Amino acid sequence: MFDNLSDRLDKAFKVIKGQGHITEVNVAESLKDVRRALVDADVNYKIAKSFTEKVKEKALGRDVLKAVSPGQLMVKVVHEELSELMGSTHEELNLKGSPAIILVAGLQGSGKTTFSAKLANYLKGKKNKKVLLVAGDIYRPAAIDQLKVLGDQIDVEVYSEPEVKDPVGIAKRAVRHARDMGHQAVVVDTAGRLAIDEEMMNEIASLKKALNPQETLFVVDAMTGQDAVNTAKAFNERLDYDGVVLTKLDGDTRGGAALTIRRVVDKPIKFVGVGEKVDALDVFHPRRMADRILGMGDIVSLVEKAQEQYDEDQAVKLQRKIAKNQFNFNDFLSQLQQIKKMGNVKDLMGMIPGMGKAIKDADLDDDAFKSIEAIIHSMTPEERETPSVLNGSRRKRIANGAGTDITEVNKLIKQFEDMRKMMRMMTKGGKGKMANMMQNLKGVRR
Repeated sequence: MFDNLSDRLDKAFKVIKGQGHITEVNVAESLKDVRRALVDADVNYKIAKSFTEKVKEKALGRDVLKAVSPGQLMVKVVHEELSELMGSTHEELNLKGSPAIILVAGLQGSGKTTFSAKLANYLKGKKNKKVLLVAGDIYRPAAIDQLKVLGDQIDVEVYSEPEVKDPVGIAKRAVRHARDMGHQAVVVDTAGRLAIDEEMMNEIASLKKALNPQETLFVVDAMTGQDAVNTAKAFNERLDYDGVVLTKLDGDTRGGAALTIRRVVDKPIKFVGVGEKVDALDVFHPRRMADRILGMGDIVSLVEKAQEQYDEDQAVKLQRKIAKNQFNFNDFLSQLQQIKKMGNVKDLMGMIPGMGKAIKDADLDDDAFKSIEAIIHSMTPEERETPSVLNGSRRKRIANGAGTDITEVNKLIKQFEDMRKMMRMMTKGGKGKMANMMQNLKGVRR
């Protein structure tokens, strides 16, 4: 996500790093590279030019403190402007209806149906809502089946009338069903086309008028760059939607849509899709995205993801085991499973300040822990519970069972023992430091 843009901006800032003070000459030279980087990221040239002019005006108007280098000041100003370009602050969904109705619109292939399921999963898990999904795409043959499969995965009811070709009637009856059954939110998936046409626009406009939804969200494929921005503008002129959803932001995208869509349509980006799984949906925070683009990480989002998997009672039990030097491979395996639930390993590492560049070319994917898990699963219950029994013959058997060599087994056991010592040191002399660590992080907010 934004890797190329981040690299280009970093090179642009190097022009001014090491300078004793900010001048019009070195700012102009640096911002020329910034403008090129933005245009290469598929940002409209006029917006890129306006952006760099604002940065120049702010940078030249700032006094450089002795504790802050000109390069650091330039990064700060660019960060401020990037945040503002993308909307400055996050805007929440309006869920005040009874039920709250959310209408999902967009072109075919943009990811509407998948997003509808992701949103239902988000509303169910994060907002504690009883959700109804509505299969309103009556034209694409597989759309209803796809939504039903996704609904089964997240245990959310899907309302459909496969033989009916009246999307407005289907949606109205679905809302009545939702009221009767006590659903608190209704997510309506709608039909798309391969391109904007009058028939599609009339249909989605009729749906909006009939349902009067609390939220109308426009879903757009981030990989289409400026085409995404142009499509968003055309839809907004006709539909006047409430927010934008960018899908496939984890793909080979240059990021121009995320950077400029707010400026063009004056509507907030509310969510971004970052994968195919139903939980691969992130709430969009402009400041945090600016952090990531500039290589500052996104520690707040990382903490929030950790909190979702954090079990306070389990943490207290784990801390007691660590203090007694009883932390074992079963506990280690449990912690790995929790990390995997947080999302893609490389994305998580990229949220740690300074780690983005270090792991840019590293081969980290969802299978990153498979070899570790294979080794642990090749151990007997006794060996997992009591690592001290792992002698040479046992290690050889474990290596054979895991399909690896004994060197890898020895390396894992050594790393495990080092980690166990470090964790025990953290608990010595403190009253529940590890148990309190995540609790303290709950106060982290931006």
